[in-house]
Amino acid sequence: MKAIRIHKTGGAGGLVFEEAPVPHTATGDVLVRVRAAGFVPDELSWPGTWVDRAGRDRTPSIPAHEVAGVVTEVRYGTPGFAVGDHVFGLTDWHRDGAAAEYVSVEARNLAPMPRSLDFVHAAALPLAGLTAWQGLFVHGLLRSGQTVVIHGAGGGTGSLAVQLAREAGAHVIATGRGGAAELAAELGAETFIDLERESFEDAVDRVDLVFDTIGGDLLARSAGKVKPGGALVSITAPPPVQPKGARAAFFIVEPDRAQLTELARRADAGLLRPHVGAVYPLAEAKAAFTAKRGTLGKVVLQP
Repeated sequence: MKAIRIHKTGGAGGLVFEEAPVPHTATGDVLVRVRAAGFVPDELSWPGTWVDRAGRDRTPSIPAHEVAGVVTEVRYGTPGFAVGDHVFGLTDWHRDGAAAEYVSVEARNLAPMPRSLDFVHAAALPLAGLTAWQGLFVHGLLRSGQTVVIHGAGGGTGSLAVQLAREAGAHVIATGRGGAAELAAELGAETFIDLERESFEDAVDRVDLVFDTIGGDLLARSAGKVKPGGALVSITAPPPVQPKGARAAFFIVEPDRAQLTELARRADAGLLRPHVGAVYPLAEAKAAFTAKRGTLGKVVLQP
């Protein structure tokens, strides 16, 4: 099969489009013919890209851990799916990803694909959707009537977080670059703060939750804007400043079939729309990884 592989550290410049063996399936796995794959550029620096769970070198490795495709093989003893099913979900961080024509995935990390989405938009949903869901509701404990600030509302995760928070009955304040203002408003944000032109601290009062997808100095400054009893939740790094009388949390997204199923249900009900910023052929993965930063929405690869 054709695949994108990386043989040594050094960033996106080391990505190579080449022949690779079709992956084997183990008990609990299904083999998926990839129709679209999503990724984040930072994954090339994740430990799981280079070693397996026992710490052994596993290069050359295949990136892109979001997949949408068609089941072509079900390992004996693996329940829940049949050949021909359209599925979407995440691949294990310590196994090869979906930047290939085929990928072997643990069935528990997949769910039936939303009927209302094509493969490209379905591939933009798993990682960003689960991250947004877990950040808002699992770690942030967001409830109806509360106010949430979502940093990076124009990105794949931020744009889904805006929709989920709004649908949950929260008041949404979105931040990001000025080019994301129209998208954030369209998705349900009541207020948008252009971080290139406005001071975040001057523009908002204290809120119940700050969900950060940007990091850096903005994450540290956000601590002072959380109400007592509220939360500062980040996916970029542990918050360096503890909000007074509130919680601070950093988390790494976990695969969850039940949450994937709920995301699919909301997409089919018209309540959730993944935003795709660009689509690249698999052979142009190097350019896709380079172009990701600054692109509104997700960048998706297609074999």
